[in-house]
Amino acid sequence: MDLGLKGKRALVFASTKGLGRAIATALAAEGAEVCVSGRSGPEQVAQEISAETGAKVHGLPCNLHERAQVDKLIDTALETMGGIDVLVLNGGGPPPKPALGVEDSEWTLWFERMVGNLIHAATRCLPAMRERGWGRLLTVASSAAVQPAPNMALSNSLRASLLAWNKTLSAEVAADGVTCNVILPGRIDTDRVAQLDAARSEREQRPLEEVQKSILTEIPARRYGQPKEFGEVAAFLCSERASFVTGTTQRVDGGQIRAI
Repeated sequence: MDLGLKGKRALVFASTKGLGRAIATALAAEGAEVCVSGRSGPEQVAQEISAETGAKVHGLPCNLHERAQVDKLIDTALETMGGIDVLVLNGGGPPPKPALGVEDSEWTLWFERMVGNLIHAATRCLPAMRERGWGRLLTVASSAAVQPAPNMALSNSLRASLLAWNKTLSAEVAADGVTCNVILPGRIDTDRVAQLDAARSEREQRPLEEVQKSILTEIPARRYGQPKEFGEVAAFLCSERASFVTGTTQRVDGGQIRAI
């Protein structure tokens, strides 16, 4: 299937590794021009993805925790590619903490980092998409947004707010040819998931191998997902073929989430 992404211009946040890199690679493989971004090594990652896919890929530095750097990233991407047709909002997660262990200042800090800066970026990029009559906004959240995980109060709460925002936004821009969707990873084999597994092992005072075996019993597919699998679903949601898919929350979790 041709996803209709050839010639489209995509900016992918936090895409030097993990899920973001998988999405950037999948978009590039479909012929999109892509800007990858990250705090370390975006230029090298861009060269590697370009060599793998044959696409035009640019590497731009950015710390998404800083609003000024988010603005600079968007400005540079616009200057480099001449426009942004696809915007993928992705970012790192907060530290594990119980609900009663989060200070007031931490709620404010992490809201700005995980929600405020992403909404700001979308607000900047959407007007041009609406004017052109075509655009794709994809937000990477977490399965914890629909099935809260223990000791992950910040992530559970803040990721869930992105789902509500996306649903509200999608109805406002759908008639202009712009789709807005959320993609939720389950247990995908990334460094972030490895860190969470290690944290659980330490918290429960159990060997890491035992913790991971326990997690596998919760996944009907009986395995962790691969970043490539996640990236390909994301690319479809960003594509021409998904033009009638908007306001949705797509899980890529091997059946792990039990909610309907």
